[in-house]
Amino acid sequence: MRRVKTRKSLKLLSLIVISAIFIFLSNYWRSAAIALPPPEDTPEEILRTKIIIEARSPIDGKSLTAAEYIQLQAQLQEVPPPKLDPKIREQIFLLRLRKTLLQFFPFLNF
Repeated sequence: MRRVKTRKSLKLLSLIVISAIFIFLSNYWRSAAIALPPPEDTPEEILRTKIIIEARSPIDGKSLTAAEYIQLQAQLQEVPPPKLDPKIREQIFLLRLRKTLLQFFPFLNF
């Protein structure tokens, strides 16, 4: 009879200890999820209202001022891109056609 009581009390004690550990760990994990960002981090609301006065060149990635960026955009819109030689254009078309055909017919070797 005494053994049964000690087993029951050990089971109860182990249940209490396991429950306490589980509650402690769940509170610990929850506190990590609701942590605040570091104070030196700029809030997104402020970043959205900030006026960007520097830009990067779409050609080579160099830093430009706003005026230089607008001037470069105007130049890029005025000058059309150079046209390819018709023979080169035809070669590119044939290469793309060959690549497509090889995807559907991989056994062809041309």
